[in-house]
Amino acid sequence: MSRLRGHSEHHLVERLGWLRAAVLGANDGLLSTASLIIGVAAAQGTPRDILIAGVSGLVAGAMSMAAGEYVSVSSQADSETADLSRERQELHDNHDGELRELANIYVKRGLDRALAAEVAEQLMAHDALGAHARDELGISDMSRAQPVQAALASAASFAIGAIAPLVVALATPAAQVAASVAAASLLFLAVLGYAGAKTGGANVLRATFRVTFWGAAAMAVTAGIGFLFGTHVG
Repeated sequence: MSRLRGHSEHHLVERLGWLRAAVLGANDGLLSTASLIIGVAAAQGTPRDILIAGVSGLVAGAMSMAAGEYVSVSSQADSETADLSRERQELHDNHDGELRELANIYVKRGLDRALAAEVAEQLMAHDALGAHARDELGISDMSRAQPVQAALASAASFAIGAIAPLVVALATPAAQVAASVAAASLLFLAVLGYAGAKTGGANVLRATFRVTFWGAAAMAVTAGIGFLFGTHVG
């Protein structure tokens, strides 16, 4: 006689929120700071100029990422709160109508009418707001917006990404800063693209090529601008 055994499952959707913020933050930190350093180096900036540019880019970028992510996710959280408040009021004013609405949702998903009505009734008896939040509004504990967590994750990941080219610049002779930072940053970008794709279950080669290609383009444009300004000033 077979026996059912409980087991835990881990799905990619459970980590998409923090994964998106972490990969985006680290990628932006690495690329923007590397581009700043390369631009200043191409303009014949001194090691002090390069250090100031790199540190300023790290701090400003991390704060900007945190603020932007907080505002964005807070807006999502406000919308979710408003929807839940409206749904709570509708449940209070028209319980039977909300019961029929939930049953209709289950019918559209494939249950017959009688079973859908029974499922809706039992779920609403257990947690009416939770059932409607999940199945009508698409809001669950897993997907709820968390502004502070998103802001901190974005700021930290940006700073971590920005530190890499800054360390390379500090450890490299001034004449070789641009080339060294560019080469190291492309390598770091490729690793980031690979890690993000691997963790998120996406195509590894496509993601790695995409982030590396656009990173190289951004650094090339910044280097060109720095070179033109440096030549003009000189």
